[in-house]
Amino acid sequence: MKQLKTLLLAAVLFVGATSVMQAQSKVAHINTKELIEAMPEMKSARAELEKLSKTYQADIQNSVTELQNKVKQYDAEAATQTQEENNKRMQEVAEMEQSIRQFQAQAQEDIQKKEFDLLKPITEKAKAAIQKVANDQGFDYVLDSTTGGGVLVHNGKDLLADVKKELGF
Repeated sequence: MKQLKTLLLAAVLFVGATSVMQAQSKVAHINTKELIEAMPEMKSARAELEKLSKTYQADIQNSVTELQNKVKQYDAEAATQTQEENNKRMQEVAEMEQSIRQFQAQAQEDIQKKEFDLLKPITEKAKAAIQKVANDQGFDYVLDSTTGGGVLVHNGKDLLADVKKELGF
């Protein structure tokens, strides 16, 4: 009788533990930053942003050079000009400096907008691939293991290789 109770208790504990294990959600992790950086589309997006940035930088540098040349010219001619003319020239230089600052700000804004426009389809493609792989492998949750992504421990399966395979690289 005592053995039967022990056996029955062991069976109940085994069934209970098994059902608890089955009730737990399957969790995996992936470093989304590493995935996105490895995507071929990211290389072309980065090249396009670099090209745009260099174009703006060249324009800004040309404007700064023009401003410096004017300042040198005006400084050299300052003694031969009237005070009124010198004031006009100082105002012109100040307006040019302001114009360059505004152009720099606009260029930075344009680059950020372009970066957002280029990265959005890449991140959406990565997210769709992660969802597909997670569904195919039966994971309920996939946590982002990127540094600062909020994951302290990631002992679950890393889906990076499987998602790369899904994306064809």
